[in-house]
Amino acid sequence: FLFSTRAAVPDILDDGGKPMFQGKKFEPGKDDLVRDASAGGYVVSFGETLYRALDAVVRLQESGTKIGLVNKPTLNVYDEEMMKKLAASPFILVAEGWNVKTGLGSRFGSELLKRGFKGRYNNIGTHKEGPGGLWQQMGYQGVDPEGIMKAIKALL
Repeated sequence: FLFSTRAAVPDILDDGGKPMFQGKKFEPGKDDLVRDASAGGYVVSFGETLYRALDAVVRLQESGTKIGLVNKPTLNVYDEEMMKKLAASPFILVAEGWNVKTGLGSRFGSELLKRGFKGRYNNIGTHKEGPGGLWQQMGYQGVDPEGIMKAIKALL
């Protein structure tokens, strides 16, 4: 099953400024480390929220915050190698365009706990009704870059 909002999204660029996924074969169940944070926390995101999360992560990294970003393209399968890395981090924020009560974030924290996670956790996504299109809703729901940065800072 492939889900899409059909909204155009920009390329995700690697640290060198090149498209990260260009020519890369999709591997179901394999998460992508978009930005590493060695001793820092991580944002886990996907879809139309990923580039917004990348903007927030890059801006915070530039100000000295140790924060990484993981793309989770297969929501119902856990990449055990990545889960081990995430479970060892001090905090995790799941940022998604889906409902906070039923989306990835509503169950991802429990999966981290099963793998020994002892850090701080939060998930942000849609949580209130409102009119408008996708680009208007992201800010309204707090899952635009500013909202994601605010949620990260609350976990620091």
